[in-house]
Amino acid sequence: MTTVHRDQTLFAQPALREGMRDMRAVSLGIAAWGLVTGVAMVKSGLSVQLALAISLFVFAGSAQLAVLPLIAAGAPLWLILGTAFCVNLRFVVFSAQMRPYFEHLPRLRRLVYGYLIGDLSQVLMIRRHPHPTGDPQQTHYFLGVSLANWIAWQVPSILGILTAQHIPGAWGLAFAGTLALLGIVLSLLADRTIAAVIVVASALSALLFWLPLRLNLVAAIIGALMVGMAWEAWSQRQLASSGGLLDGTKP
Repeated sequence: MTTVHRDQTLFAQPALREGMRDMRAVSLGIAAWGLVTGVAMVKSGLSVQLALAISLFVFAGSAQLAVLPLIAAGAPLWLILGTAFCVNLRFVVFSAQMRPYFEHLPRLRRLVYGYLIGDLSQVLMIRRHPHPTGDPQQTHYFLGVSLANWIAWQVPSILGILTAQHIPGAWGLAFAGTLALLGIVLSLLADRTIAAVIVVASALSALLFWLPLRLNLVAAIIGALMVGMAWEAWSQRQLASSGGLLDGTKP
């Protein structure tokens, strides 16, 4: 089977198309935020080449935005790298959560899927397939939501990078991006774990606003990560307990 035919067969998979459709509902907000991030990188003093490299290889909008004020302020490299590391710590949890779905795949494919993992693709995947079964349809669905997420972010981000010098600051793109992000966040509040994480992160960020170099964001991320992991562990224990009662294996 040729590569072209294999790709055509992959994109004909119903689960992949379903994933792309599910991601389409929030793609507009992702695109708006990607455009704002692309513009912000260049406006903060990064060269077009460096901004493009960060967008394509880092592919972590929250980390990109978190370090921009530090770069503009001339913060030390260790603080910039530490901030990016803390912001992206959640991907360690995401990867561990996705491991049962992909552990049977070759290492190269797992690395590619690890690169593609995003906040919303993770949420949609767990929502649609809460339990790993080894079914190829789960992999196809994940690929669908992840590719749609990647395209929705990268195309506007690159457009923002290339046109940043021609966009007046008076347009208020940052405010538009904030509204877009708010719309995405509000759409996720139906999940109790995510809602708890959002509340904790928002509260810590506001209460610790006085910290220098945006360290309040780092504290908010760490606190929210701990709450999310604790809540998830508690939920799993409750689920196991309920399952045991139903099975008659516990008094």
